[in-house]
Amino acid sequence: MDKRITLVTGASQGIGRAAALALAEAGHHVVALARSKKALEVLDDDIRTGGGQASLIPFDLKDAGAFEALGQALYDKFGRLDGLLGNAGILGHIGPLQAGGERQFNETIDVNLTANWRLIRVLDPLLRRSDSPRAVFVSSGVVPRPRAFWGPYQASKAGLEALIAAWADENEKTSLRVNLFDPGATRTKMRAEAMPGEDPETLPAPADIVPALLPLLDASEQRNGARVSPS
Repeated sequence: MDKRITLVTGASQGIGRAAALALAEAGHHVVALARSKKALEVLDDDIRTGGGQASLIPFDLKDAGAFEALGQALYDKFGRLDGLLGNAGILGHIGPLQAGGERQFNETIDVNLTANWRLIRVLDPLLRRSDSPRAVFVSSGVVPRPRAFWGPYQASKAGLEALIAAWADENEKTSLRVNLFDPGATRTKMRAEAMPGEDPETLPAPADIVPALLPLLDASEQRNGARVSPS
């Protein structure tokens, strides 16, 4: 395939959906991962309407046993991967630390942190088969500015930033460029759940912040270990 092949997690809504659409418009073949098959099919229709191409993979990031099969399927179909956008995440319990349940805590860590490590494990060999591999992971402003009641979520994102900093440093002398993207406050479903009293119309839409994200997945991108935000 002569297009850049870029995998996007959480591609069915919010920032992931906006990024998938923009990547397809920019000429990438998008490998879209999300739990909802129906939402992925709607995304695929929109990508095709715009003249783009996508491969759809219904996928639950909590299913630890599914990652090896994902890597094998991508190898069999494409033989390589040029870009990885680790966007999917969950909010988890917002409230006092002692009030949250262990199941919720573990799920937040699993989706926001551990799943990205699993992606790195199975996709690193595919990225190394690309001439210009790029990886970006979506973080959050609560990492540099921690706040009360956000404990599990901000712990998972702080762990993600540490994990990605290590991977970026490990690849300093390779062609793989690894970076973080902090979108800031954005008009998404997750933001509405976290801040129900906020007027969403005061926030930028996902499509408004994606132009700052896309260059990090371009073959010409040379930053490594950077933390990028729209502003």
